[in-house]
Amino acid sequence: MSDLVLVVEDDPANAVLVEAILTTVGNFEVVWSDDGDEILRVVQERPVAAVLMDVSLSHTRVGDEKVDGVELTRRIRDLPQGLNLPVVLLTAHAMRGDRERLLFSSSANDYVAKPIIDQKGLVSLVERHIRAAKAVKEELEARRREGDGSV
Repeated sequence: MSDLVLVVEDDPANAVLVEAILTTVGNFEVVWSDDGDEILRVVQERPVAAVLMDVSLSHTRVGDEKVDGVELTRRIRDLPQGLNLPVVLLTAHAMRGDRERLLFSSSANDYVAKPIIDQKGLVSLVERHIRAAKAVKEELEARRREGDGSV
């Protein structure tokens, strides 16, 4: 069974491109949405392995509130299922300092500038973050089984 990657993108052309890269180069299962409520529901209800999050979501809402990718990432992090979930920001913001500012303000794991030129590099980055998250989850589960509640 393939790992599930949630693509959060409000530009259909970009979403189709990212989905094609992830399914053909990476052999991932992909769910794509720009609906904030649906995204939060998917994270809570499905075994999402990673999220690729567009920073500049122009039409995305959670309830009645408009949110961008930074805010939506924060809301994912607030969910129990989102605490250790790898989130990679996708953005055209590639000026000096943008990477650090966006990663800090969103609590995302990584950042990829658009346009995506290195398809294998994107897949490798996602795979690396998924492996790391799985290792952390396994370590936490092992500690719980051993009765060591320390994290």
